[in-house]
Formats: sequence, C-alpha cells, structure tokens
Amino acid sequence: MTEQMVVYLFREAFYTTLLVSAPMLLLSLIVGLLIAIFQAATSIQEITLTFVPKIIIVAIVAVLTLPWMMEIMITFTVNVFNQIPGLGH
Repeated sequence: MTEQMVVYLFREAFYTTLLVSAPMLLLSLIVGLLIAIFQAATSIQEITLTFVPKIIIVAIVAVLTLPWMMEIMITFTVNVFNQIPGLGH
C-alpha cells in the first residue's frame, strides 16, 4: 500500500463522513440559530428549548435521508472492498 493510496482512502472516508452528516448538522444549526434568535427576542433562557427541537429535527432528517445515506456508505464500502486485491502489490 502506497502513501498515495492511504491519503486517498482517508480523503474519501472524510468526504463520505461529511456528506452523510451534513444534512443533520446543517438543519440542527439552522434550528439552533432560529431558537437562539427567539430566546434573545423573548428573554427566555430555557436550556431544553434548544435541545429538544434539535433532537427532534435530527431524528426526522435521519429517517428521511436514511436511504440516501445508506447508498453513499454502501458505495464507499464497495469501493474500498474492490481495492483490497490491489493492496498486496
């Protein structure tokens, strides 16, 4: 296994991780920002007001994007497994 192959695998793994987690992270960020604006406008400082909606949004987005996420992860895994025979050189 060459250094280029290791760098390629790490880069692809990192890209896949970012791609799969991006929808949940972005929507959680947007919901958190909207709730923070609401809290600042109303002077309500309740911790669970930010925590519970974020958890609900992340769960909904995870369920809705699960087929897409699985497709991305399966494609990555198949590509890695297909490269295994060439690693012995």
